[in-house]
Amino acid sequence: MMGLLNPILFLMTTIVVPFLVFKFLSKTSILYIFRSWFRVLSDKCYVYQFYRVPQFNDHMQENQLYRKVQAYLNSLPAAVEDSDFTNLFSGKKPNEIKIVLDPTQVVVDNFLGARLYWSQESPPPVPADTGSTRSMVLKIRKSDKRRVLQPYLQHIHTVFEQLEQRKEVQLYINVEDHPLRNGRWRSVPFGHPATIDSVVMDADLKTKVKSDLESFLKSRQYYHRLGRVWKRSYLLYGASGTGKSTFIAAMAKFLNYDVYDVDLSKVSDDSDLKSLLLQTTSKSLIVMEDLERFLLGKSTTNVSLPGILQFMDGIVSCCGEERVMVFSMNVKDHIDPTVLRPGRIDVHLHFPLCDFNAFKSMASTHLGLKDHKLFPQVEEMFQTGATLSPAEIGEIMISNRGSPSRALKSVLSALQNNAEAKVGSKIARRLSHNSDSGSIRVVEESVSGDSGMFCKEGGVGVHTAKEFRKLYGFLRRSRKGGDSMDFEEKENGS
Repeated sequence: MMGLLNPILFLMTTIVVPFLVFKFLSKTSILYIFRSWFRVLSDKCYVYQFYRVPQFNDHMQENQLYRKVQAYLNSLPAAVEDSDFTNLFSGKKPNEIKIVLDPTQVVVDNFLGARLYWSQESPPPVPADTGSTRSMVLKIRKSDKRRVLQPYLQHIHTVFEQLEQRKEVQLYINVEDHPLRNGRWRSVPFGHPATIDSVVMDADLKTKVKSDLESFLKSRQYYHRLGRVWKRSYLLYGASGTGKSTFIAAMAKFLNYDVYDVDLSKVSDDSDLKSLLLQTTSKSLIVMEDLERFLLGKSTTNVSLPGILQFMDGIVSCCGEERVMVFSMNVKDHIDPTVLRPGRIDVHLHFPLCDFNAFKSMASTHLGLKDHKLFPQVEEMFQTGATLSPAEIGEIMISNRGSPSRALKSVLSALQNNAEAKVGSKIARRLSHNSDSGSIRVVEESVSGDSGMFCKEGGVGVHTAKEFRKLYGFLRRSRKGGDSMDFEEKENGS
């Protein structure tokens, strides 16, 4: 019996057990252990050169090479697959999952037969006056650096340019200065769905804007030949709700530029504003909204008017190229003309309240209507001078999208209320102006619906709703059409 067991034990120890161990340890695990040992041995045998790529320089300007290296490494399928640890993030689409390298991982890249190692170095938690920032560290064999380094960096740049063509647009928001922060801009994915085609705007004006933006994208050599910085500036002005912010989002999507939204309330002084501008990148849309609040002193800020002008077209604004600067305001009538002069602002775009053409465009996009029996009534209301913002009409249509007829009736009702309010205000001003003796002063009590009434001071007389409607009808017949958009292009030296 013992003689029979000995061959079985021998078979178990020499064949079965190693086989089971081999099955237990996956092929990937064995290769990983082997690669790790080989890497340690190679490190002992070769002398390496190290290169640090900081995220920011001494002036807290972002190092573009750092940004390019990060994008390049995350684009390497082998780097992500071979990494021990990766982060999973949800994408823009419901089922999209993004795999991003963890900062703690060492990434091995192969280029022209050489092995290159990337790792991330975080700044130590020390007081902020040290100015330390996170960095990417490149390790390369000294025997390979002369042959590989320059072509490799050029390769990273080329791949980054290709990635930029299909990148996800980012929205950058400036935060208050803090000693432990690296940089002042914080970014989030910019998922605004607006496009130039979906913006409510006069068709001819829209064509001109698209043509202007396309021309800018192709004009680098032209600007340089003129001795000018390759940038363009727009002023968007019009009442609230006329679509200025939506148009900014559409511009960013059209250009595929990141958006830098400047909040002046979080800027400490003129120097801080310059520093923020220096930290922006090329291919960016730099936005400053509601500019008149700061120019007319209606909002508290520590930034001076000269500081804002330097931001718009000073020497600091020329420290980067391929940028579009966008400023918005409700009205520009009271702004010093020198602020909006040619060279400081290249293109002026007026965003008016809605007219009938804009209404028809919105009815088509919001309700799927090309025509309707109520359209003539809506057109007549616009001709009387009644106005609403595109945002107001859009909200009415969205709220009643299940019933286009109800939506149009609601728009008509809102336009009628607006028209009656305007007419009532004009009547009050006219009667007040005609009372030269001062014995009669018209007081506007109410002008909504049929209960509208104007009372003379002291009860001398009363204008009834019937008289009001008569005057209202007269003004309706004498009222001309509404405003239209304008497009002024202002050039400096071109």
